Amino acid sequence: MSTVAAGTPCWTDLATPDLDAARRFYPELFGWTGRIAPEPGAAGYTTFRKDGRAVAGAGPPAGPDQAPVWSTYVATDDADLVTIRVEAAGGQVLVAPFDVLDAGRMAVFADPAGAVFSVWQPMQMPGAELLDAPGAMCWNELVSPDPEGAKVFYELVFGWHPEERPATGYDHTGWRCGARIVAGMLPPPGDGPAGRSAYWSVFFGVADVDAAAARATTLGGTIGSPPRDTPLGRLTTLHDPQGARFSLIQTGTGRGSRSS
Repeated sequence: MSTVAAGTPCWTDLATPDLDAARRFYPELFGWTGRIAPEPGAAGYTTFRKDGRAVAGAGPPAGPDQAPVWSTYVATDDADLVTIRVEAAGGQVLVAPFDVLDAGRMAVFADPAGAVFSVWQPMQMPGAELLDAPGAMCWNELVSPDPEGAKVFYELVFGWHPEERPATGYDHTGWRCGARIVAGMLPPPGDGPAGRSAYWSVFFGVADVDAAAARATTLGGTIGSPPRDTPLGRLTTLHDPQGARFSLIQTGTGRGSRSS
């Protein structure tokens, strides 16, 4: 059983060419501990824990050309059925469903605008055991140049219902799954590169965004977007020493606010 309902982001992991560096950077930033999977086939996959509970993972890239990236996983009861829906909705199957040892079954897809995401069908590993707390995943946001196409695609794939959120003061869509807003969507920033594919952003909660951003720079990370107040909360976007992008959000403004 997953720790979250089907259709809800339940896990995130980092693909990076330098696992040793990731095992140093993120524990220093978030207070994580890391456990390296002992199975030979796991390729050194590391599960990060906060206060003894699994919050994220890290492993080697799928190929030599894959850039370092944090991935969003959405919980599902049937990864194979999601694959059929993705294809029918015009998405791409990048990695067909497969069993990850006895931990779970996963697949990797791209939506029609190029945003890559994964699904997780839990077996022995339910997904994140801690969410919406400092040092844990708190929010997931799609940045897409084709919001109307995304609304159609994700409703067909996950049954998400898009809801415009004018209270934020700008074009922001909430993805409702059942009674909860489980993720969001924004158009690309006006100063972003033209023609860039859509992408999913992962947000981790912290008690103090400014202090965490400063800490990240002392550890070798860089600030992509300085800490700022937004209608969604105080947040910042960072890059780790290998270039993987991730965001921080002040706790109390992420998934815990998704019910309305």
